[in-house]
Amino acid sequence: MADFTGAKPYLEVKDLKVRFPTEDGVVKAVDGVSFTVAPGQTLGIVGESGSGKSVTSMSIMGLHNRKRTELSGQILVGGRDVLAMPEDKVRKLRGRDMAMIFQDPLSALHPFYTIGHQIVEAYRIHHDVSKSVARQRALDMLGRVGIPQPKRRIDQYAHEFSGGMRQRAMIAMSLVNDPDLLIADEPTTALDVTVQAQILDLLEDLQREFNSAVIVITHDLGVVSQIADDVLVMYAGRVAEYGTAEQVMRSPEHPYTWGLLASVPSLHGNADEDLLPIKGNPPSLINVPPGCAFHPRCRYAMVNGGPCDIEVPQLLDLIKPDQRGHKVACHLPERQRTEIYEQDIASVGVAQ
Repeated sequence: MADFTGAKPYLEVKDLKVRFPTEDGVVKAVDGVSFTVAPGQTLGIVGESGSGKSVTSMSIMGLHNRKRTELSGQILVGGRDVLAMPEDKVRKLRGRDMAMIFQDPLSALHPFYTIGHQIVEAYRIHHDVSKSVARQRALDMLGRVGIPQPKRRIDQYAHEFSGGMRQRAMIAMSLVNDPDLLIADEPTTALDVTVQAQILDLLEDLQREFNSAVIVITHDLGVVSQIADDVLVMYAGRVAEYGTAEQVMRSPEHPYTWGLLASVPSLHGNADEDLLPIKGNPPSLINVPPGCAFHPRCRYAMVNGGPCDIEVPQLLDLIKPDQRGHKVACHLPERQRTEIYEQDIASVGVAQ
């Protein structure tokens, strides 16, 4: 993994809070999230459904309805605060400076227009060029993302593409303007394993070519281990753990991260051992549990008598010198977490 320490970030998210007022109460979808991504760096954001991953990405892209959403904090894209900009200026940033690969390309691609038409329009909205020049650019991008026979495929519709081909077309459209920031929201969902690997390899190759800052949002820890430089673990709208991929995957510190890793099969673990799913369900973001939001599901909550149930833990740096930059929000003392991990968690094959 490359070392991005000291590199000037292209994206800076500072104390982002996103809330949706509803008849039942206020949904605290994102509650004080901060992170950075530098050019050429890939950040993996992981967590269960409802943890705030996609809401965070939509905020960065400026896709929330500001009249119905309470937004606070800062989102700096190339030094420009998206939350403080008028919506028309944010629209000019989308597609040109930042782009997004959506989870379901069949829904994101328009069914009534050809793939080529959509890529051409995405290019021309930011460049004063003729249709023929834009069409050639679209052909080049379709070829670059590995779509066979692009001259024939360019005039086809989304329903004529396979799932993997639709995702490639979505990537071509996202990258047609050479954006400096690319957000991929569950880019391999519903794709078979072989196609998943091809899409991830494609993203890595294109990132090296464009030197974009990349955010990959996923619940698949295998994707994170393959493609991410840094990992941010979210739970109930907050950051539970943040560090390099090697730190988080090999030396996880938060009980929630332990649970995520223990609930997926390992190639090097004992095939006869049962997986250890996290008990319970993610909390309602209208009624988030007091204190650490994870404490009702945590096997190690209250082992010291508190304050897991009353005090929200701060995201703090680890003391260990070899874990510099590794942050965790947990009330368990660092030494105690290390003992628990070594005695209780690592034995079931986590992070092997």
